[in-house]
Amino acid sequence: MDTGDKAGRGFQVSQFPPTRVAGRGRGWYRGDCHVHSVSSDGGELMPAQLVAGARAAGLDFLATTEHNTAETHGAWSRHIGDDLLVILGQEVATRTGHWLALGVRPGQIVDWRYGVRDNVVDRHLDEVHRSGGLCAAAHPHAPYASGTFMYPYQGFDVVEVWNGQWSSDVPWQADNEEALAEWGRSLAAEICAGRWRPAIGNSDTHLENQIGSPHTVVLADELSVNAILAGIRAGYSWIAASDAIELSFTVSAGDRSAGIGERLKIGDEPAVARVDVRAVPGGTVSLHTEKGKVYNESLPDTGSGTVEWHISAGESAFIRTEVRDANDHMAALSNPIILA
Repeated sequence: MDTGDKAGRGFQVSQFPPTRVAGRGRGWYRGDCHVHSVSSDGGELMPAQLVAGARAAGLDFLATTEHNTAETHGAWSRHIGDDLLVILGQEVATRTGHWLALGVRPGQIVDWRYGVRDNVVDRHLDEVHRSGGLCAAAHPHAPYASGTFMYPYQGFDVVEVWNGQWSSDVPWQADNEEALAEWGRSLAAEICAGRWRPAIGNSDTHLENQIGSPHTVVLADELSVNAILAGIRAGYSWIAASDAIELSFTVSAGDRSAGIGERLKIGDEPAVARVDVRAVPGGTVSLHTEKGKVYNESLPDTGSGTVEWHISAGESAFIRTEVRDANDHMAALSNPIILA
């Protein structure tokens, strides 16, 4: 794989997309944080095509993450409007794994010329963090040389557990299953230690009709770079296979409740976890705690339904949900709600 800088495609780096979309306040925003144009090896789309694809996929934001170059950073402003936010980023394609630098400065390039034995990745994570950016471990079980993620997750903000690049017509593959299982096993220990890494999902678009499958749905104070990254970093998010799918997940105890990524102090008080799903006909909803999968219920053929389950903090430090379609492919999954 050629992951060096690309040049000579005529992209201008004189203007940059705005960092905030006016008039878009607190709410849930859908976005794809792993998108490539022709400036990445294997990419076949121009920025204008990616913007059109993002709008067609119902997205509110996307992140431009070319392989080891900032070449397209200045190419987006003339294609976007007040309905779409573009986050500047890079896929840092090193010798022993790839990671996403999101929210970098215009024109900023993060070094990629190293591997796990060089013991320098932390230096580059710190560089992105000093810029106010976010670092994501990308497709940790990718089925190709250099794509498998060999670095420890320590220092990374989030983990991309669902990557759609190799999906063809099915946006859920064995490498995603491995990444999700690995992330799920780590949650209990990380939550008890007071620092857990949220999950995200992205298309890793290179070709037409890939963008948005899957994507991350983020609760943010506004549609801006800083607010979206803050929501992702905090785990106020869930992952969807398409914009048709809707998911609501809460835990309630008495008159108190918490949503995805939030903490609910309940002690030994009984609480109710509630999952509302739309547009997954014949699918199944499962609930997962530190004990693994603890509950599973089928959805009706209409694809819409509600699942409830009782839990206490004594049973688990967290609870999360997954929704699979009639073919057992992932349709949606959430970050955990923390119980205390």
